[in-house]
Amino acid sequence: MNKLYIGNLSDSVTAEDLAKTFEEHKIKYNAPFLMKTGYAFVDCPDDQWALKAIETLSGKVELDGKRMEVEHSVPKKQSETAVVNVTYASKEHARQAIQKLNGYLIDNTALHVSYIPDESCDLEGGQRGHDNGRRSGYGPRSPRGGHPSSGMPPKHTNTDIPLRVLVPTQYVGAIIGKEGATIRNITKQTQSKIDVHRKENAGAAEKSISIHSTPEGCSAACRMILEVMQQEAKDTKTADEVLLKILAHNNFVGRLIGKEGRNLKKIEQDTNTKITISSLCDMTVYNQERTIIVKASLEDSCHAEIEIMKKVREAYDNDLAAMDAPEQETVYIYIPAQAVGAIIGKKGQHIKELSRFAGASIKIAPAEAPDSKQRMVIVTGHPEAQFKAQGRIYVKLKEENFFGPKEEVKLETHIKIPASAVGRVIGKGGKTVTDLQNMTAADVVVPREQTPDENDQVIVKIIGHFYASQSAQRRLREIFNLVKTQQKGGMVVGHGPSPQGMSEMGSPKQDMTQDHQPRRK
Repeated sequence: MNKLYIGNLSDSVTAEDLAKTFEEHKIKYNAPFLMKTGYAFVDCPDDQWALKAIETLSGKVELDGKRMEVEHSVPKKQSETAVVNVTYASKEHARQAIQKLNGYLIDNTALHVSYIPDESCDLEGGQRGHDNGRRSGYGPRSPRGGHPSSGMPPKHTNTDIPLRVLVPTQYVGAIIGKEGATIRNITKQTQSKIDVHRKENAGAAEKSISIHSTPEGCSAACRMILEVMQQEAKDTKTADEVLLKILAHNNFVGRLIGKEGRNLKKIEQDTNTKITISSLCDMTVYNQERTIIVKASLEDSCHAEIEIMKKVREAYDNDLAAMDAPEQETVYIYIPAQAVGAIIGKKGQHIKELSRFAGASIKIAPAEAPDSKQRMVIVTGHPEAQFKAQGRIYVKLKEENFFGPKEEVKLETHIKIPASAVGRVIGKGGKTVTDLQNMTAADVVVPREQTPDENDQVIVKIIGHFYASQSAQRRLREIFNLVKTQQKGGMVVGHGPSPQGMSEMGSPKQDMTQDHQPRRK
């Protein structure tokens, strides 16, 4: 790999400055430097020159008072995704195909197989075609099945629900490994996508990890993470045992426990484990997850994880099956203007595939000005579709090197909420929005003097990485849905905003900034 990433550059550094630096240290390079804000890319003739550049310059040479970082660039994916649609004679045949082909490796590339809606195969009387078994869940999943004209509810399968675990902060470094080697190995071997949320809840004793894959892939990744932690505990002599801690939404925990605790007792007996669940008192309005703690040997802990997640997935799919068609949401995402071509793709192919994959409407708004540095992407769809579409956009920007290898993709997202809910979002003295920011690790900005639009809605800005933004979006939706429910029931919602000042929200007007964004510690 001869392409180099040069980071930690001040905005004033130019391509000429970098060329001069390379020449002074007698390091050969090929193409001109590709300059970005704060970082750059350059090609070297071969790997030896690339290694020399890293050894000579990285952390040792200053430009405009900042020590540059030089390392191998993350290569772009060269192959394009091909989509093949196959129609089976029955749902059972399609189900068997998904089970056998999903994750199957061809030339070191894993197949991703899922149901898709086929509008041409509706049966008479409004009956469903073969798309009756759409996948659903709160991970990157296929949109819920169901043709608009169909009267039957979709059937759900739980192949892609993420597994979330808590790990001691002291083991995060070992899980990631030197330059990310360990986490890449786990990802490759288990065909999973793993997010280590190490920047959330700064100073916390534990960090969460989200694993996205098939149930088998999630379990395999969980096992490897436990093995890494056990080895690290042994090498550092920091703990006598390593516990498995699984995070699950409180809505599913009751069904995991079962009537009189029967389900949980059976899992304990079958897996030879001791399982405890965190108290309801540990939850907050912004964090509805509870911690399932498994105490056992590594082998028994892994067995328990399989059984626990089986119950969680069943509960989630049952909830989805019982839901009516979810309300459509519209989210406005701002991306770098130069990234529009990557999102659209050749002849619009990428954005069409993304829209079909997510089950969402995705449109690129016209530039506000010829020199606009950002473009707005409008995503309309139900919550699952939003999760999938936004997730793919974040991943695409990272893959196409619009952000540096060590730089998190952070985007600004706008959602509209009823003006009547603004006071509830901000809270008395700004407490609610401050808690929201601390819990989600996203910046949430509620403009106080914004004039509501024709639908009596105002814009809330969310800035953060993907999971922070998603968490903030969901929490905000919950707040104004609560306001909507209370208003329908004739209840009075406290701290209602006034379009001009909102000074009656519980804090003196002169103490509030124009854009209410409490200073975070």
